[in-house]
Amino acid sequence: MTTFSGEASPLPLVLIGGTLCNARLWQPLIAELNVPAIVTVTLSCADSAQMASRQLLGILPPRFLLAGFSLGAIVALQMAADAPERLAGLALLSVNPLADRPENAAVRREAVRAAREQGHGQWVSAALWQQYVAPASLGNRALHDLVCRMADETDNAQFARQAEIAITRRDNRRALRALSCPVLILNGEHDPICTPEHHRLAAESVPHATRVTLSSTGHFFVLESADRTAVPLRKWIKESLNASQ
Repeated sequence: MTTFSGEASPLPLVLIGGTLCNARLWQPLIAELNVPAIVTVTLSCADSAQMASRQLLGILPPRFLLAGFSLGAIVALQMAADAPERLAGLALLSVNPLADRPENAAVRREAVRAAREQGHGQWVSAALWQQYVAPASLGNRALHDLVCRMADETDNAQFARQAEIAITRRDNRRALRALSCPVLILNGEHDPICTPEHHRLAAESVPHATRVTLSSTGHFFVLESADRTAVPLRKWIKESLNASQ
């Protein structure tokens, strides 16, 4: 867990990254946000969303703004189910709110094995890069190398635990319906992993949610277009802070 802080803030922004990601995921976005206290979380020590939720709720302050990307959004949903009163705002980025399909378990575990044999970065490049970004970003070598570098910086035991979080996740849409804090649901236009349908289902669970689709971006819109990602996030942060006063 990495903390970036300026002046003291009673409501820090907590950013939970996704599979094979670390704090590098958030650095371009953080530069675009005017937030005095930010905590970035890399999922590394839990093998279920419930365990990750318990661990984080045990060390985070009593109230905070929470944003999760992909697997991090799954954990954020679990935290919303476990302690809704502690969330001043919830942002779900590239989210699939559904429980995983049983047949995915073997596929995910095989991916962990293949990545161990090939090297994480090489495996991501060969198996996932085409699904990670919009067509316009496929030739972005700097973005490709950054995504692969984060994968290489994730050890295989950590990747295995992340896979188990995905496999054992729950459908927490009922928890979304109970939230009263501001909710933002943000997705890329070209995302075959967390699809527009997934985001529609999430948004339908929260009548007061704001849903934004970023055009010409994919699953990794946070890195593809940090400046455009920051626009709805800044609005959500301001709304969340005002609602907490």
